[in-house]
Amino acid sequence: MKNKLLLIILLSLFTSGLFAKQRLLIFSKTVGWHHTSIPAGITAIIKLGQENNFDVDTTIDARKFTYANLKQYAAVIFLNTTGDVLDIAQQAEFEKYIKAGGGFVGVHSATDTEYDWPWYGNLVGAYFKSHPAQQTAVFHVVDRDFIATKHLPAEWKRFDELYNFKWISPDIHVLITIDEKTYTGGTNGDNHPMSWYHDYDGGRSFYTALGHTDESYVDPLYLKHLLGGIEYAMGNAGK
Repeated sequence: MKNKLLLIILLSLFTSGLFAKQRLLIFSKTVGWHHTSIPAGITAIIKLGQENNFDVDTTIDARKFTYANLKQYAAVIFLNTTGDVLDIAQQAEFEKYIKAGGGFVGVHSATDTEYDWPWYGNLVGAYFKSHPAQQTAVFHVVDRDFIATKHLPAEWKRFDELYNFKWISPDIHVLITIDEKTYTGGTNGDNHPMSWYHDYDGGRSFYTALGHTDESYVDPLYLKHLLGGIEYAMGNAGK
């Protein structure tokens, strides 16, 4: 009888969602430039989910942006999105999701997205301006206590497409900066952030400018960096 009662309680907890896996939605719609590394990124994030006990759905369909659909996800990741990817109604639904405590992860060209939607600009934390030729540079990890950076060396040397920004929010908590003296084509000066996080409008937002290349998505340091950002956005940073 006791075992039967315990089974009923456990089934109730599972159906109530207490023990349910968290879910992540990858959104990779592009209206401008289309990154050929998107499939590699999707594959890598699905694998991260399998290894870290969260489920991953993927879409390029903006019609999925209803609050009724989004509320099942602990976080939404804009994986190399570009251009105007959501209409006004979909924008309102996504705002509702974030305001209800949802999480956001922006990867690389997520800052090359929705230039005419100021709320989104503040959520992602910056807007893309330009980039020089892909090259190797030195990154300074300025916060090594955060879940997405605590595994990284203080100076991280890597190859990627290196973004300049035309606007950067003053409200972000910077995790990584890039040393413009170590490469050519930087335009943001000594204060050139490349990854950050912040609580925003009821939700959580993490962004990394890294992730242009296919090679990023098999790089253990980068993948752990991205995983940390996902865990923060899903509300797991303190767990």
